[in-house]
Amino acid sequence: MEQEQNTLKITSVLSDPTRFSIYQHVSRKRENVTVQEIADQFSIHPNVARLHLTKLEDVKMIISETQKTGKGGRPSRFYKLSNEVIQLQFPFRDYQRLSKMAIESLFGLGDVGLDALHKVGYKYGRESAELYVQELQVDIATLSMEEKVRMIEEIAINQGLNPEIQYVKEKDEIEFSIYNCTFKELMTEHSVSLCSMHHELFKGIFSLFLGDHILKDNSKLTDPKAKACSYAVVTLSKS
Repeated sequence: MEQEQNTLKITSVLSDPTRFSIYQHVSRKRENVTVQEIADQFSIHPNVARLHLTKLEDVKMIISETQKTGKGGRPSRFYKLSNEVIQLQFPFRDYQRLSKMAIESLFGLGDVGLDALHKVGYKYGRESAELYVQELQVDIATLSMEEKVRMIEEIAINQGLNPEIQYVKEKDEIEFSIYNCTFKELMTEHSVSLCSMHHELFKGIFSLFLGDHILKDNSKLTDPKAKACSYAVVTLSKS
């Protein structure tokens, strides 16, 4: 009952088109936003912007904190995406808890379990890419590299990864970063294993579009100084 009530609250909050657009804007931002920034972005009064942000915060879709601006005066309030996973399902199905239990069981199997995690990650990424291509009914062989990169970006967006991706033609390389994580709720306890699983997930996605390739990790969100998981360079195999 509690989960159903929470779902109703979230759907009510997101039923307002402007508020939904504000949530999307906040989720895509690399940095915190202010009331004035939202007001300017959506051409609304700051009081209206504050009301929308407050309602999103009430259902834990975003969070806020006060920070000193360094310009004197009162501290300003900044808003950002929360770490809460938002699930809208009727009836409620707790697949997140089930997947957590399954992953933790695999961890208990040692190297065999880790190998299984890698295979699951790769398969999930590959199938996600295949389903997206099937929905669009496109022939990958006819796509330019730039078009492939745009499709990869869309797949990452659909998974809530908040990606930043570009094709560097001079180097024949793809620079790829994400500002969110599929497995962030489990990272505290299993960061090393899950980062390697995430690596395989992206290999699965890229394999459909690029065939053989080399995926290099540059930085991780688990690093306190990192703002993104950066697979900054995907080097295309010349073999």
